Amino acid sequence: MRKNNLKKIRESLLLSKSELARKAGLSPLTVDRIERGYDCRMDTKRKIIHALGYKTSEKAKVFNND
Repeated sequence: MRKNNLKKIRESLLLSKSELARKAGLSPLTVDRIERGYDCRMDTKRKIIHALGYKTSEKAKVFNND
């Protein structure tokens, strides 16, 4: 499992897991798993990064050490 900042960023933007999942085109279960540190595909990370309003080049702000 990997530590990330997804939950902290999502909550700072006042987004629920369901809202983020809808914006990213993912399931809420996927968002939950990633927040808990489970790994995911690069495409999934890209969708989340863009849904949060970040650029792909800013991925380290959300996903540490990637």
